[in-house]
Amino acid sequence: MKRRHFLQHSLAAGTAVYGAVQSLGASAQDAATDSKQSSTTPDTDAWLWTTLKIGMVREGETLAEKFQVAKDAGFLGVELMTTNIDVDDAIAAAEQTGLIIDGTVGGYHWRTRHTDPDPDVRAEALSLLRDGIRNTAAVGADTMLLVPGRGTDGTPDVVMDRAVAAVEAALPEAERSGVKILIENVWNQFLYEHDGPNDQTADAMADFVDRFDSPLVGMQFDIGNHWKYGQPGDWIRTLGHRVMKLDIKGFSRSEDKFTAITEGDLPWDDVRAALREIGYSGWLAAEVGGGDLQHLKTVRQQMESALHCDEPKA
Repeated sequence: MKRRHFLQHSLAAGTAVYGAVQSLGASAQDAATDSKQSSTTPDTDAWLWTTLKIGMVREGETLAEKFQVAKDAGFLGVELMTTNIDVDDAIAAAEQTGLIIDGTVGGYHWRTRHTDPDPDVRAEALSLLRDGIRNTAAVGADTMLLVPGRGTDGTPDVVMDRAVAAVEAALPEAERSGVKILIENVWNQFLYEHDGPNDQTADAMADFVDRFDSPLVGMQFDIGNHWKYGQPGDWIRTLGHRVMKLDIKGFSRSEDKFTAITEGDLPWDDVRAALREIGYSGWLAAEVGGGDLQHLKTVRQQMESALHCDEPKA
């Protein structure tokens, strides 16, 4: 009897200790995530926070100089490429200028694809994705943009399986790092009909994100990319909470080409209304042709004209 009581007490104590350790681990992870979110949240009442891709900054020699140009142009943040991050340099540039590194872009995902027919290429892509997540966390950012594959790499089912497998394999690293994997809707012939009509829906994209059932997988919705295929406002309404970040560019349906943000025929009023309807407030990343300080100021002004970024959140 004494031995049985001893074992019961020991088991109960062990379970309590294990639960406490698990709780502490979860609390530490939550604290790390909250801290990261805090570091990527600008001190502003604006409902949209303007950022841009680092490759757009064509003035300045050092990274710190480029950050300063972006800041002087009116941007609050910058997105880096995962394939050429110098972590120490990036951190120093952010500290020196006050510009936020809000996210990164997977700079490998077109040439080294997660859906490539060659399993060795897919393995390399997964390694680069995991490295990219770690580099994203190292510079204090909390999102990494990912193109998960290309539709022409196989049958729809095969491409889907490969894309899902890649994201699932990278999720443990994302969880450890507190970095969100954000899928971009691009012209990669995946989750839409490339030669289809211009009234396609976002249903397939929403289903893809939902496969992972994770708060660390969402959309970096590119407003201009699918104006050719569907109404961006309707896409935003369908995607809803899955939209965790935005890209912005212009597109002309009438001329079938990308344009400066305000020079196409995108229905910006409906886009703005849709974003308000889903309660979105957060980063808006310019993804257009780059240039010097004056050019970037023009881009920033076009973003304001299209979506009234500086309006208050409420």
